[in-house]
Amino acid sequence: MTTGRLIAGIGLRPGASEAELRDCLDQALAIAGLTGETVARFATLAARAAEPGLLALTRDAELVAVPDEAMKGFEAACATRSTRIASLYGVGSVAEAAALAAAGPGGTLVLPRIATARVTCALARSAT
Repeated sequence: MTTGRLIAGIGLRPGASEAELRDCLDQALAIAGLTGETVARFATLAARAAEPGLLALTRDAELVAVPDEAMKGFEAACATRSTRIASLYGVGSVAEAAALAAAGPGGTLVLPRIATARVTCALARSAT
């Protein structure tokens, strides 16, 4: 039996559309075998939390804006590493770190980040 809430960590370039975000999320859910499961919470960098495409995607769910400093605490738990992202944010994957941060203590990575042209998505599950 699956427990805990499903969290999607999102990395995005400025101006990414709702359609681009939805496409990446749908791909992640399909790869993880979770198509049709409700994403209870989304998480991203605090600096990207007001992006219109993201706000449109998350209108029916909680959106967690994770400060850059909080992301760094999840570096060791990230399964993938982008040198460019690490130099900007101190973490190998914004999507993975954001998902884990929003999952809370005991949260686990369900799917390492996948990437489309302007969006990344990782999935995590909270412990409760």
